[in-house]
Amino acid sequence: MSEEIPVAKPVIGREEEERVLAVLRSGQLSLGPTGPEFERRFAEKVGARHASAVSSGTAGLHLALRAVGVRDGDEVVTSPFSFVASANAIVFERATPVFADIDPVTLDLDPAAAAAAVTERTTAVLPVHIFGYPADLPAFERLGLPIVEDACEALGALDREGVPVGGRGHPAAFGFYANKQLTTGEGGLVTMGDASMKARIDSERNQGRAPDMGWLDHDRLGFNYRLSDLQAAVGLAQLDRLDGMLADRARVAAAYREALAPLAADVGLGLPCEDRDRERRGWFVFVVQVPRERDRDQVIRDLRARGVQSKPYLPAIHLMSYYREVHGHREGEFPVCEDVAARSVALPFFPEMTEGQVDRVAAVLAEVLRG
Repeated sequence: MSEEIPVAKPVIGREEEERVLAVLRSGQLSLGPTGPEFERRFAEKVGARHASAVSSGTAGLHLALRAVGVRDGDEVVTSPFSFVASANAIVFERATPVFADIDPVTLDLDPAAAAAAVTERTTAVLPVHIFGYPADLPAFERLGLPIVEDACEALGALDREGVPVGGRGHPAAFGFYANKQLTTGEGGLVTMGDASMKARIDSERNQGRAPDMGWLDHDRLGFNYRLSDLQAAVGLAQLDRLDGMLADRARVAAAYREALAPLAADVGLGLPCEDRDRERRGWFVFVVQVPRERDRDQVIRDLRARGVQSKPYLPAIHLMSYYREVHGHREGEFPVCEDVAARSVALPFFPEMTEGQVDRVAAVLAEVLRG
């Protein structure tokens, strides 16, 4: 029997072990010098002026939304095709996620649909760089509203003006979960261009404590959203070899595109869009859309039965139970999103994946779709 191919594998090596051991020996496991070093190095990597490391990408989105002024009763325009955290972070502040449909090619929030969803209560726009493909930030900037970028899947991406995602000055939240381009196990980071915004986020991630205040003195509401020095040490080791890991992901994606081209032509399998002009995807996952006449969930079961793991990726947020029951959403509101969500499958994808493994996944998928 052939070895089972998982959906993803975290990339952890000797460099991470050595950095973690150095922090353990130092005795400064949190609020030490490793976190600020990680922030500086990451900011330099994406061309940002400032960065604040936090406990997760979700925490980063929450603090960024607070920093741009989102409050109780406000509306934030965002995508329904994302991991649920991008909408949940809006609800944390008792604001309302106002969904708008997605572009059928990039799968990112459609700027025209977003503009049509803006009302007098809209205080921000939260575009998601879905599956690592950069959203059309210049178009969203023309709306004249604060922007919070969900860049949790987009490390290494370049936008239409050739600017690295996270480097335009808007607060942009990155996630470092185990399947991301860079992982600290759990964790995240917010880049931004404004020093006062960094000071605020740094305080709120640490229970509202200001840098010059005593241990028991806090001047604002805060949260326990810190990233430990142990996690930052893993992040620094990953930064040291990030270019190589991103290149490996791009290599695997190119191999998939070549191996699956016959299926795209023969049975209408939908592949991730190609890069356009100066835009570059930061490869996070490799997601395909099965033909409309096929049962996506049955395709996933058939792949699993043949030793290939895959996932439905991603469900439409507005059709999840909470958003149906509490916010009153129903089928038919966002037809492009709903069509894509119903047909999407994430195939196995990780930097060390071999061409042989890619070819095997492609062969099994062909057997399932043509059988």
